[in-house]
Amino acid sequence: MRILTVGGGGREHAAVEALYRSGAVIYAVMKNANPGIINRAEAYKLVDERSIDEICDFAIEHDVAHAFIGPEAPLEAGLVDALENIGVKCAAPNKSAARIETSKSFMRDLVSKYEIEGNIKYASFDNAEDAEKYLKAQTAEIVVKPIGLTGGKGVKVQGEQLHGHEETMSYILDILGTNGMGGVIIEEKLIGEEFTQMVFVDGKHIVPMPLVQDHKRAYEGDIGPNTGGMGSYSDANHLLPFVTEEAREKALDILENIVEAMRAEGCPYRGPMYGQFMLTKDGPKIIEINARFGDPEAMNVLPILESDFLALVKGMAAGKIKRDSVKFRDVATVCKYVVPKGYGTKPASGHEIRIDEDGIRDSGAEFFYGNVDMINGKLFTGTSRSIGVVGIGETIEEAERRCEIALGFIEGEAVCVRHDIGKLYMIQKKIDRIKNLLT
Repeated sequence: MRILTVGGGGREHAAVEALYRSGAVIYAVMKNANPGIINRAEAYKLVDERSIDEICDFAIEHDVAHAFIGPEAPLEAGLVDALENIGVKCAAPNKSAARIETSKSFMRDLVSKYEIEGNIKYASFDNAEDAEKYLKAQTAEIVVKPIGLTGGKGVKVQGEQLHGHEETMSYILDILGTNGMGGVIIEEKLIGEEFTQMVFVDGKHIVPMPLVQDHKRAYEGDIGPNTGGMGSYSDANHLLPFVTEEAREKALDILENIVEAMRAEGCPYRGPMYGQFMLTKDGPKIIEINARFGDPEAMNVLPILESDFLALVKGMAAGKIKRDSVKFRDVATVCKYVVPKGYGTKPASGHEIRIDEDGIRDSGAEFFYGNVDMINGKLFTGTSRSIGVVGIGETIEEAERRCEIALGFIEGEAVCVRHDIGKLYMIQKKIDRIKNLLT
């Protein structure tokens, strides 16, 4: 079956590989020349992923039946609506349903309206006067976010990136003064450990994927600026070392209730959904809901998916998937991203990066190209994450070891890696933190 894929990052490369394993004939659209996607595509087009008319023309030219859209920006632009208008069935939410990610106030208001568990104290503003009045009334530290899309880099937390009233108000003013941010949302600061629960959604039902923990901070020790994600890990039992089955079920109940609420609102959701939660002393609380796979989390779950991914894509688009039809291998994964130096602040783009693909495969790991360009047979860094390397093993320790061996087959003078992701001492810190929080 012919399928259109949109996006040129590591998440999309992982999805393309899963589709290729399922026998799909791939026609790819992306803004950068991702060599991994190009290698699997029957045909491809380099174009901005929000260029709706050009993408629809490409889909018509190649007579594709289904589409998988990876990034959030084309969802916000209405790409799914346009593709479905020309008869292409999409395993992704339309513009109205994608508001669960593209508008943080829509998500919070929806959860509040339907009295879904896991919500937190919040308020949204489109002017500085009201925002400052609210800010002055707060007695505990808060989190400041743009309401709209920021690529995972717009969150600032008091006590971490923000210190004091003046610094917080300065950031609020920056958000309100920037076009496309949609206003500002101020939320209570949660204490606990973050985890990601992704699910496949067909408009009515959810089917869970293994739990994953992402690492947003740029530097080892979980310090530095927020990024789109430096790496992530999953465990062989599909939980996490600090998350119980009970806590996971509560997170799944929240996602299921969100899907039901969206149906009731007249904007049914189809496609992968990403729930980011904070495990607190009061159970899982919602940090955000994303209308897609996570990146890098997709690289943890898709390589160990035993089920036919093409069938899943078709099922989500058609509104027909069954929970017992989706299976993942009982193995652990550790993903570490090779990124350009300065990523998170001033990334060093345009530098050559070299990779020994066979060496990585022989080491028992997998790799996925991200924001790179292949020019005259050479690979160059872009402004975002370059290559995701995924170790797979019976335990997190084994998966992390394989990931580290595989990283030795990538060279570049202007790249760096967070080597602490998946290390046992880092995971033990998280286990201890939750234990102390709950006692």
